[in-house]
Amino acid sequence: MDINETIDIFNGLIIINNDRIDGYKTAYSETYKEELRDLFMEFQQTSLQCKTELENEVKRLGGTPEEGTMILGKFHRGWMDIKAAITGSDSNTILDSCEFGEQTIIKAYEDALEQDKEEFSYEQKAMLNYHITLLRIDYEKVKTMEVLVEDKI
Repeated sequence: MDINETIDIFNGLIIINNDRIDGYKTAYSETYKEELRDLFMEFQQTSLQCKTELENEVKRLGGTPEEGTMILGKFHRGWMDIKAAITGSDSNTILDSCEFGEQTIIKAYEDALEQDKEEFSYEQKAMLNYHITLLRIDYEKVKTMEVLVEDKI
């Protein structure tokens, strides 16, 4: 793998983080429950941190960081908008959508690491593994919130 392939992989992860940021902005605006709003704001911050670190690495490698989102991400955000509108911003529905998004981004990171694990530097592997850890923590928070919301029903 050459540097351009590494840049492409990192740019792909930047785009996915952009999708996640936009998705949680949507989720934030679709709920009035303060505990969920706080959670969604926290998740946006996680992706901003990951995105910034990826952008810095892309620049260090001589590339230009991506700024957009994926079509799939746009479809997912649109689906979450529709689902939330139909269900009256039901917390369970929003959390289900968030769980799907969390699984998607974690898998993207795992696939990137698996695909090119021999080619990444130690520092790059450490960065990606750290991001996966942060994202898994967020995923567990979604699962915990799902249980708390179900207990209140």
